[in-house]
Amino acid sequence: MTHVVVIGAGQAGAACVAKLRALGFEGQITLVGAENVPPYQRPPLSKKYLLGEMTLERLYLRPESYYAEQNIDLRLGTQVSAIDTQAQTVTADAEVLTYDHLVLSTGAAPNRLPAAIGGDIDGVYVVRDLKDVDAMAPEFVEGRRVLIVGGGYIGLEAAAVAASRGLSVTLVEMSDRILQRVAAPETSDFFRDLHRSRGVEILESVGLKRLSGEGRVTGAELTDGTTLDVDFVIVGVGVTPNVGLAKAAGLTVDNGIKTDAFGRTDVAGVWSAGDCASFPYKGELIRLESVPNAIDQAEVVAENILGAEKSYVAKPWFWSDQYDVKLQIAGLNTGFDHVVTRDNGDGAKSFWYYQGETLLAVDAMNSARDYMVGKRLIEGGKSPSAEMVADMAVEIKDLMRL
Repeated sequence: MTHVVVIGAGQAGAACVAKLRALGFEGQITLVGAENVPPYQRPPLSKKYLLGEMTLERLYLRPESYYAEQNIDLRLGTQVSAIDTQAQTVTADAEVLTYDHLVLSTGAAPNRLPAAIGGDIDGVYVVRDLKDVDAMAPEFVEGRRVLIVGGGYIGLEAAAVAASRGLSVTLVEMSDRILQRVAAPETSDFFRDLHRSRGVEILESVGLKRLSGEGRVTGAELTDGTTLDVDFVIVGVGVTPNVGLAKAAGLTVDNGIKTDAFGRTDVAGVWSAGDCASFPYKGELIRLESVPNAIDQAEVVAENILGAEKSYVAKPWFWSDQYDVKLQIAGLNTGFDHVVTRDNGDGAKSFWYYQGETLLAVDAMNSARDYMVGKRLIEGGKSPSAEMVADMAVEIKDLMRL
């Protein structure tokens, strides 16, 4: 009987095994997860779950009973120590599993502060999994002081939750502006203004020099010489793909586990999907850290395990919730040279990224229609003129009539 082993029980791993069963695969499936809980949603962790607005059970992607009902061997709290691609085996907690197909959906790990600057003392947190958020939740008490290191989306979402709970929030970003790596200055300006209006102190071009405290953090020294009294620290300085197992097994790693358009690695019988996988996109090798990519890519891998020979065509989209603002992003803005703004009033606006006359991406804040139209245009390879986009006399739906 054909045996598919999936390492990593996150969004991609869960999507892959579910798709295999939905397509009628009757072979053996083993899903190996390092955490002690069934596959769950991660985005709500730092928002609704942390705010107490979502229970643990509602985080689950599927009821725990689903896996037994579908004859999926779900192994939780299990560590994989080795992969032997010659013997086609996986060593999981000292047990050796033989596979016909192996899917690596090992995700990514948050970058942490070096121990040399105090990153290993108590009261310093990252935001990635359930354990991280459960550990920091008791810290969110009105009036306490939190330092957030990193002005990307994770840091800003954490700042929004903390400010909403009445904490005193300081956010430091080493780059010239928040969101510098992922967004245009217009989007940075929008969110900087939003957070400052809610009382968050944002310090740009300022890094963390060191944390202080006897066993637990009590203070911070910044690179500009400023010292702060803090009760706890949240670190949001990006993630690194979990490629250790793949590298040790001899797979090619290039900004992630390298795959072809079908999700295959360069070793027969081994596939990869999700945050850990890099894949071809418009002539480049990229890696996407998003729920939609994890699901779509994993489902294509499942289809190809069953012989579909289907290329994965990424349709990048992302979102972020901060206070009462929903940011929706369509496309990838890499290589943009100018940005066009549509201002819908009442704080709702969108920024449209162009490279020459080609529309690359859209950032839409509380502008769902702008996002949907932009997404359809980008996926259809259509580019309305910048003048049309900027002209508020032109209805957003009319941009589709190209």
